[in-house]
Amino acid sequence: MLPSSIQISGEPLSGAEVRDICRGLRDNAVRLLSLRGCRLCDRDFGRICRALAGATSLAQLNLNLGVVSSPSRIKQLAEALRTNRSIQSLFLHGSPLTDAGLALLNPALALHPALVALDLGDCMLGDEAINLICGLLPPDGAKSGLKELTLSANPGITPKGWSRLAIAVAHSSQVRVLNLDYNPLGDHVAGMLAVAVASSRTLEVLDLEGTGLTNQSAQTLLDMVENYPTALRSLVLAENSISPELQQQICDLLSEGEEEEEVAGGTGDTQEWERGREPAAHARGSSSWMCPADASSQMVLMTSGLGDSLLAETEM
Repeated sequence: MLPSSIQISGEPLSGAEVRDICRGLRDNAVRLLSLRGCRLCDRDFGRICRALAGATSLAQLNLNLGVVSSPSRIKQLAEALRTNRSIQSLFLHGSPLTDAGLALLNPALALHPALVALDLGDCMLGDEAINLICGLLPPDGAKSGLKELTLSANPGITPKGWSRLAIAVAHSSQVRVLNLDYNPLGDHVAGMLAVAVASSRTLEVLDLEGTGLTNQSAQTLLDMVENYPTALRSLVLAENSISPELQQQICDLLSEGEEEEEVAGGTGDTQEWERGREPAAHARGSSSWMCPADASSQMVLMTSGLGDSLLAETEM
């Protein structure tokens, strides 16, 4: 039997559903497990974590929107990740981790042999968390690290923290996608990120939507794209105080670079694993950031074709 996916959104989990999930994980019949916004008791959360620990087919785990809601659950998840060797993408968006919670998770994240995508958006993180996250972005050639990192909507991180992240990204040999949307970055931090982009050989996508930028930042980014060869293909600047003309100029230059690469025999389309990101949040708990409930609230079992193509690159 080929691995399938289990996706449940915004529903309380019954005991029978938890048993089915655990059985699927133990039988290595699940490739993608998404329980975003689901409600379950601590005992059932622990049962799922114990099954996660030994799962060898699971590639993507989505626990967005508060499923990991307490220190005890963080510890249980960390224990599972210490043993698990297959998870490539972990999504914890909207979990009240705080710096202390990430400190509990960090040893397991740092030692995980397969993890390449991590979403810590809206997790109430600060500068201490950034110090830990930088450890997941090892210097060029040191070891493999994250390819996709999401830190959306973590306003507790200061410019000092962002500068440290910019340095880590500049020296990382792996990061391709960096999502920093809805953080109060401002022009000063954007300037540091422009230097990081110019230094990175791998960063292809940078999301700076709603980060308090002005034309000053846009001009710096334009100069960077225009005068320095980079791997950047997508730069998101929506919901900032930036003129449409500057945004269009940057977009045109990035498009020209991609077309030139394709003509020269480059890779063309960039494969991406399935995203577990949540819609951008202006504020924690605001109605604008929550996804509408899925069309079906019941458990969805799908054949393995869904995850295979989306996760193909991470298995190469």
